[in-house]
Amino acid sequence: MATDLGELLVPYMPTIRVPRTGDRVFKSECAFSYDSPESEGGLYVCLNSFLGFGREHVERHYRKTGQSVYMHLKRHVKEKATGAAGGAIPRRRNGKVFLDLELNRDFNGDDYEYEDEAKLVIFPDHFEIPLPNIEELPALVTIACDAVLNAPSPYKKQESDSWEEEIQVSRHARSLRQQENGVRIPPSGWKCAKCEMRENLWLNLTDGSVLCGKWFFDGSGGNGHALEHYKETNFPLAVKLDTITPDGADVYSFDEEEAVLDPHISEHLLHFGIDMLQMQRTENGHHTDNHVQPRVSDWEVIQEAGLKLKPVYGSGYTGIKNLGNSCYLSTTMQVLFSIPEFQRAYVGNLQRIFDYSPLDPTQDFNTQMAKLGHGLLSGQYSKPPMKSELIEQVMKEEYKQQRGISPKMFKALASKGHLEFSSNRQQDAHEFLLHLINLVERNSSGSENPSDVFRFLVEERVQCCQSQKVRYTQRVDYLMQLPVPLEAASNREELIAYETKRREAEENMRPLPEPVRARIPFTACLQAFTEPENVPDFWSSALQAKSAGVKTSRFASFPEYMVVQIKKFTFGVDWVPKKLDVSVDVPDFLDLNRLRATGLQAGEEELPDLTPPIVIPEDTRDSTTNNSLESPEIDESSVMQLAEMGFPLEACRKAVYYTGNMGAEMAFNWIIAHMEEPDFAEPLAIPTYMEPDLPSPSLPTTSALDNQPPEESISILTSMGFPRHHTIQALKATNNNLERALDWIFTHPDCEEESEAMSDTADTEPNDNSFSNANAHSDSSLSPDQDLSSPRVRDGPGRYELFAFISHMGASTMSGHYVCHIKKEGRWLIYNDHKVCLSERPPKDLGYMYFYRRLSSC
Repeated sequence: MATDLGELLVPYMPTIRVPRTGDRVFKSECAFSYDSPESEGGLYVCLNSFLGFGREHVERHYRKTGQSVYMHLKRHVKEKATGAAGGAIPRRRNGKVFLDLELNRDFNGDDYEYEDEAKLVIFPDHFEIPLPNIEELPALVTIACDAVLNAPSPYKKQESDSWEEEIQVSRHARSLRQQENGVRIPPSGWKCAKCEMRENLWLNLTDGSVLCGKWFFDGSGGNGHALEHYKETNFPLAVKLDTITPDGADVYSFDEEEAVLDPHISEHLLHFGIDMLQMQRTENGHHTDNHVQPRVSDWEVIQEAGLKLKPVYGSGYTGIKNLGNSCYLSTTMQVLFSIPEFQRAYVGNLQRIFDYSPLDPTQDFNTQMAKLGHGLLSGQYSKPPMKSELIEQVMKEEYKQQRGISPKMFKALASKGHLEFSSNRQQDAHEFLLHLINLVERNSSGSENPSDVFRFLVEERVQCCQSQKVRYTQRVDYLMQLPVPLEAASNREELIAYETKRREAEENMRPLPEPVRARIPFTACLQAFTEPENVPDFWSSALQAKSAGVKTSRFASFPEYMVVQIKKFTFGVDWVPKKLDVSVDVPDFLDLNRLRATGLQAGEEELPDLTPPIVIPEDTRDSTTNNSLESPEIDESSVMQLAEMGFPLEACRKAVYYTGNMGAEMAFNWIIAHMEEPDFAEPLAIPTYMEPDLPSPSLPTTSALDNQPPEESISILTSMGFPRHHTIQALKATNNNLERALDWIFTHPDCEEESEAMSDTADTEPNDNSFSNANAHSDSSLSPDQDLSSPRVRDGPGRYELFAFISHMGASTMSGHYVCHIKKEGRWLIYNDHKVCLSERPPKDLGYMYFYRRLSSC
């Protein structure tokens, strides 16, 4: 038999590979579906590419590649039979679980057992060879099979990328002597014993002193009194107060000069009246605020906790498993795939996308979008329990939760190359939406672009306050950001009374009163949105000098779907990111027609179409090409101070560079002004703007403009989808200034040889500074007629109906949890990770992003 098997495999031996270092082995998930070894048909792993395929898709891979040998993996899940009622416990055929797969959390490990099975399958005849079969198989095949079975998850980062310094147990932890001085730490009102600091406070575990840390330790300020106290007393260990949870706390050893572990931390804290093991936790593992008394929190209201929500199953009712802080992705994708255009573009074209996918479909964006859309909409992964199972669950008072699908493969691809989204940290759903729109734009060449349903034009009117002359420009945008005017709160007196009580409680070290949430009328947010705003550094072409300028924004077109973001996140005076605790009465129906742009009005005089003069610093005029190509000098100490506040490292580098190394405070102001830009966290790129021999200031600038722009600048703009000849023309017209060149492209579509080519290729990254960060130096107006006729802008009436909203729970976008509510078939549903239920009380007033569809009968 051994000879027979060996001879059978001889023709296929050149195609069988042993996984090498760097090879990704997909043995837990199909590349085209969410089939796994636990699925009915199991999973087929190609022994050449190491891609996994479900039963429905393995034939496609065989036909496309000719690869014949696959390893078939199957995991059987069985309920244990116990006692006389169930008989003997079944014996496992393979005797052990040998697949390195995550156990299904839907099954209680005490009640179920797992049984793994593996075999080789040779196509097209489906000849099967059970494994293990060491004696009969060639050595290469046996080694390859063992390597596949023992391969790590393809989603695990390389050791060098994910390495973190291991925190050691402090040598003082076991022998720490705590003073019996009667100190008890209250649950709120903390303040440094030596100054007025209320942030970055550390509790000394020897005497219970509460003192502030260094200014730069956590980005939140301090005068170093905790360290001074150690130098005076030699009391070595301190715990950061706002990090105490049932799972542990951040402990620092002044003697060892590093963060440490304290295995006895619960006992040490209990000595001062802090029972960390009894601290309240929420359902999702996020802890309640340690500074306030418990109340009916956002967590309970938004998740509709305490209500018996009815699960729903079937097409469009599939949940998404939380991979650990991935709910920002899940909620965004649930909403997008409730939009017909996204359904049609990916699920409607499923077979075509799959048939023409590259050899590695795990790296193809359209394939993974189609896979995710089909997983959510097919109902294949959202099946109700059988009647017998349901009766048994009712009898046991146990209800098996919906399983949902795991977005690991999609997340790995969508976040590839992005510093923040590729991490396991919580992210802003608004930023991810813009990031995804950008990915859709890049991957929709030659096919339907579903993100066009969000695309609209903004008309910006800038007026010189001195000359009263105006300039109209247009730009593309994808969402509408509404400010939150706290001064317009309808319960303002109640808020003032709360603030008074809160200050008194802090001063007297008493528990804080129950917080009061500000109630903001939606009309006030809309009014604040329409108010004129000052234009910083406005250069008036009428005066040929800087002047005061004001800007107003209106809609030059209305999209089919309007996304409205409530700007709840801001920064406190202490530079700490925080979330506004507000309730906004967002309407079910929204009419924006009164915000339609009108263009140049009778009696208005336009600002001259002149470009601001180019100021060349003295030290720059003598610079050489070599100097311009050197790496920019950046104050790394300022970079690290900003990074410790939680900002992306690359954004911190840009902030320090663009503020001329003037210190962390100046760089922080730059971050606040630019943090909503789509390339905020992208690496710093310094294009070469000037040629080696710069013209004298007294010479005409045309000589510089006639030169060929730097290839680096051309590459940056062409990578956004703009034609090369149009990019060169824009750079020449703006003396190689990238920002002004990008604006010039949008304001000069008539300069391109074919206007339709412009509408098809002028794709820029989504501008998430909606209506708030226009370039006041645009050279001329964009012709509304030309753009409105473009298929990229689908103009229509500005009347909308709410059909979905995403809500955030927590104090910051960097923490907390997201859920979404979507209206389908006339009823609201709540999508909370893998759970999909009918909503009883959709909390529309506490949402973060709202999605409106245009009313068909306007």
